[in-house]
Amino acid sequence: MESLIIINGPNLNLTGERETKFYGKVSFEDFLEELRTIFPKIKIDYFQSNVEGEIINRMHEAMLEHNAIILNAAAYTHTSVAIGDAVKAIDIPVIEVHISNVFQREDFRHVSYIAPHCVGSIAGFGFDSYRMAIEHLIRKK
Repeated sequence: MESLIIINGPNLNLTGERETKFYGKVSFEDFLEELRTIFPKIKIDYFQSNVEGEIINRMHEAMLEHNAIILNAAAYTHTSVAIGDAVKAIDIPVIEVHISNVFQREDFRHVSYIAPHCVGSIAGFGFDSYRMAIEHLIRKK
């Protein structure tokens, strides 16, 4: 594993501030620095957008730049057939992650249009979900 990109969807730019019961009190940017320290041999890029089309475009671009994608599409997980189709269309592994345990939340969050096209899904371990995804990608290299 040489490089990967973490792509986060809507409202995840507010981690550390919003719904701290689910998302904690640390910003994603602070956690990202921790990830880069834990995995110094892997180039970890980051992209966040609240716009569905921007997420899809960045996933398409990622195929040319990275070996894998860790995707937290946030609420788009449960609504976006288009993001699911984008995952299906690209030829690098994608792991779906969620900070909260989506199965302990509202019923609509129990459906993922992304998971069927991913290597796997990790949810409910806070930011550690991202670390677990990277560890899996390293083992499967």
